[in-house]
Amino acid sequence: MIHSSPARFALLVFTALILLWTALLSLPIASASGKMTHLADSLFTAVSAICVTGLSTIDMATHWSLFGEIVILAGLQIGGIGVLTLASILGLTVTRRLGLRQRLLAAGDTNPMRMGRGVSESQAVGLGEIGGLLAAVATSLVVIEVALTALITPRLMAAGYDFWHALWNGFYLAASAFTNTGFVPLKGGLEPFVEDVYMLSVLGIGVFLGAIGFPVIFALYRYVTGSGWRSHKRLGLHTKLTLSTTLIFVIFGWLAIAGLEWNNPATLGSEGLGQTLFSSAYMSVMTRSGGLGIIDPLDMNGSTMLVMDMLMFVGGGSASTAGGIKVTTIAVLFLAAYAEARGYKDIQVFDRRIPTEVLRVSVSVLIWGATIVLASTVTLLHMTGKPLDIVLFEVISAFGTCGLSTGLSGELPDAGKYVLAATMWAGRVGTVTLAAAVAATSRSRLFSLPEERPIVG
Repeated sequence: MIHSSPARFALLVFTALILLWTALLSLPIASASGKMTHLADSLFTAVSAICVTGLSTIDMATHWSLFGEIVILAGLQIGGIGVLTLASILGLTVTRRLGLRQRLLAAGDTNPMRMGRGVSESQAVGLGEIGGLLAAVATSLVVIEVALTALITPRLMAAGYDFWHALWNGFYLAASAFTNTGFVPLKGGLEPFVEDVYMLSVLGIGVFLGAIGFPVIFALYRYVTGSGWRSHKRLGLHTKLTLSTTLIFVIFGWLAIAGLEWNNPATLGSEGLGQTLFSSAYMSVMTRSGGLGIIDPLDMNGSTMLVMDMLMFVGGGSASTAGGIKVTTIAVLFLAAYAEARGYKDIQVFDRRIPTEVLRVSVSVLIWGATIVLASTVTLLHMTGKPLDIVLFEVISAFGTCGLSTGLSGELPDAGKYVLAATMWAGRVGTVTLAAAVAATSRSRLFSLPEERPIVG
């Protein structure tokens, strides 16, 4: 099963890690009070860390001890990289080589459709480049998080933290931003920095880099440096589609949030033009799956919350630290609709043709994601009796592993925490597993059934 279906193997490993992290966070040594943390809160935090979500049922700044924070940091790093990618990196470090099975294992983590029968090697990252991709993952993780830490630490020191606390919290925030987790270890959260352009810009850059995905970072590195066997070629379709769609959604969210909240005195209405534009752009970036919000969603208009729901549901890039159904999924769906409207037989973009099986997986991921959100929303509506906009926002934030919150997570009964934890789990590994299952079940038949067309539309 490990070699035939890396995504299903990842599902099992993710689940095992969640159980292990739940046990670790339940230990008295993990809490600042020295008491055992309630099981529902430990499980919720473990899922939120491993699935790089950022939602929390307790105060992250005061509840956990140093041991607990280390466990959480380790969890979000593992979850951000991906368990199969991490295993491949460790194997490469030990053996200094990658065999075909190891390459397929790592490749399945970046694109589960590789497990389908008859899938061509016209991929964003070829099997021959997997070793380079793994090196890029490890290097980018270290370099980007160290750079972010170096930029954040002085700002925290200027805010009154001593060097060691500033360094630790700076690294925590750097890891939280790049892995798109959204945990904040500071008392009062980001409240002291809501108008700090420098700090928020650094966090926004970290979230954006994490959300575009390791294959895109790898491709951009090869393009800039001219290294790799594809260096003479232009950027691949996956990179172009991810970057263009991400920028479109960021700009759309920026304009929508600014426009809808322009006259709301509880959010952006009391700010100047420059701060309004900056804050709305920052919040748009955070809907990629960042979760490091500076505006309380409860103060927003219902229309703004709905726009953010859509942005969080889409999420970031494939094989990234972000969640959601992914920007390439929604791009393929829109391109298919455009091709149908124009009467084209093929889906075409950037002088390339997208195969039908990619559309098939995209439709499946969309339906699966919508079903998860619907089921969780109905369940929590019945449990809590809260308004639809509040429950839907929290559920989509959990499914998209975003971490922006209305505060509902901390008010849920234990049963509600388990439901939301399951939503986070499904949002992080469920769509990938479904994509692999759909790709793996593609098979040829020796016969064809009679054709009959139902009425649709």
